[in-house]
Amino acid sequence: MNGSRRDFIKKASLLGASLYTGANAFSASSYRRILGANERINIGVIGFSDRHKGAHAPSFLAAYKDLNFDIIAVSDIWRLRREEGTDFWKQKLGHDITSCRNNEELYGLKDIDAVMISTADFQHALHAIEAVKAGKDAFVEKPLAETMDDARAVLKAVRDSGKIVQIGSQRRSGANYFAADDFIKSGKFGDIVMVELTWNVNQPGRWRRPSLVAKLREEDVDWRRFLLNRPYEAFNARHYLEYRLFWPYSSGIPGQWLCHQIDTVHWFSGLPHPRSVAVNGGNYVWKDGRENADTFTAVFDYGPFDDKTKGFQVLFKSRQTNSGVADGEEVKEIYYSNGGTLNLDTNKITPLGGLTEKYASMMGLKPNLLPETSLNDIRVATSADTGGDPVTMAHIRNWMECVRSRREPNAPVEAGYNHSIAVIMANAAYRTGQKVIFDRERQEVIAGDKVFKY
Repeated sequence: MNGSRRDFIKKASLLGASLYTGANAFSASSYRRILGANERINIGVIGFSDRHKGAHAPSFLAAYKDLNFDIIAVSDIWRLRREEGTDFWKQKLGHDITSCRNNEELYGLKDIDAVMISTADFQHALHAIEAVKAGKDAFVEKPLAETMDDARAVLKAVRDSGKIVQIGSQRRSGANYFAADDFIKSGKFGDIVMVELTWNVNQPGRWRRPSLVAKLREEDVDWRRFLLNRPYEAFNARHYLEYRLFWPYSSGIPGQWLCHQIDTVHWFSGLPHPRSVAVNGGNYVWKDGRENADTFTAVFDYGPFDDKTKGFQVLFKSRQTNSGVADGEEVKEIYYSNGGTLNLDTNKITPLGGLTEKYASMMGLKPNLLPETSLNDIRVATSADTGGDPVTMAHIRNWMECVRSRREPNAPVEAGYNHSIAVIMANAAYRTGQKVIFDRERQEVIAGDKVFKY
C-alpha cells in the first residue's frame, strides 16, 4: 500500500479544498468499469448524533450522487433523535426514511448494504461487530474501543468477515499527512527522536448537553441497550448524553483527541503501539460532576522493541481550560529528528534543532541539518473543531469508494486497534496512577501487576 500510495499521490487530483483521498480514489467514470458499479448502495445510519449530523451528513451529501449511494434508514434508541434523524434525511434526500428503534430492526431490512456508526465511545466496537456479523460494511467513528476485550473482539470480527471497515481517523485522508508519511519513510527525515502532540480548548461546554439532558426521559430511550456490556446502573440522562465526561462510557480526552494524533505516530513510524506510558492530570477547573479529566498529560515510550528499532518518546498534552500555545494555535503535531523538525501545523520541514557544525565538530561528526522544505503548498487545518471539514469529506468519500472497489480503506481496522491500545494504556495510567505497559504476547494492558479492565 505504501508504494502504491507514493506513486499515486504524484498524479492524484486533490479533492475539495485540495485534499488527497488516498490510493483508492477513482474518477466517476472509473466506476463504470467496476462490477456492480451501477447498483445503488444503501446505507443505514446507526446513531443520529451531533457527529453524524455535523460531519458525516455533509460528507455523504458531497459524494452520494457521484458514487450512487443512498441513505434509507436511521437506527437510534432514543425516540427524539430517531425522529429527528428520519426527518433530517427525508428532507435532504427527498424520499421516505425507515425509522428503526434498534439495530436489530435495521439489520432486518433486506436492502441495507452498509452502515455509518457514530454512537457513544464505548459502543463503537460492539456496533461494528454487529455490523460485520450482519454482513454489512461500516464506517465506524473513533475511538474504536475503550477496553482490550472489545478491541480484540472487533479486530477478529472484522478480519473474519472480509468487510470494508473504515475507522474515523480522518488524518489518514489528508494530503499533508500523506506527504509527511512519504518524507519520513523515504529516510530523508532521519529517525524520529521525539514527538510532541498538543490538543487544547477553552470550552466549558465541550461535551456538555444540558438542554438535551432536560429533554431525555427514561421511557423514551432503551437504557439497557445503551449500557451494552458495561455494568448495570440506574438510568442517568447525563451518562447517556454527556458520556464523554464519564468512565466507563468514555475515557474523555484520550478517546476523543489522543486517538487522532497517536494514530499518525503509528502510521509514520510503523510501530503498532507504545511500550509504556505514564500520565498525570485531573479536574482542575470544570467542577460540573464530570469524572474524566479536564487536563491530561501523557508520556509514551515507543521502543526500542528489538535490536533494529530505535526508540523515541511521545509527549501528549491536552487541556480544556486554556486554548493557547506559544503561537496561538490550539492543536500541534511536531516530529523531531536529529536533523530538524517536521511540523504538521505549518506543513514545514526545517533544520530547527538539528545538529549544528559547532556541536558536531566537538565529537568528530558532520553537521546534520535538514533543508527547509514544504510538505505542500496548502495548509490543511488541524483544528480542534473536527466537524464537516474537507479532510473528513475526503475520508468518508474514500470509504464509499472502497465499498465499491473492495480495496482496503485509508484507515482499516488495524489502525483503530492500534490507537485503541494507546488510548486504553493512557486511561489505565490515569485511573490507577501507575506506569502502564503493554504485554505484546497477551495483548493486554498491564497496570502494576494487574490486567486493566475498567
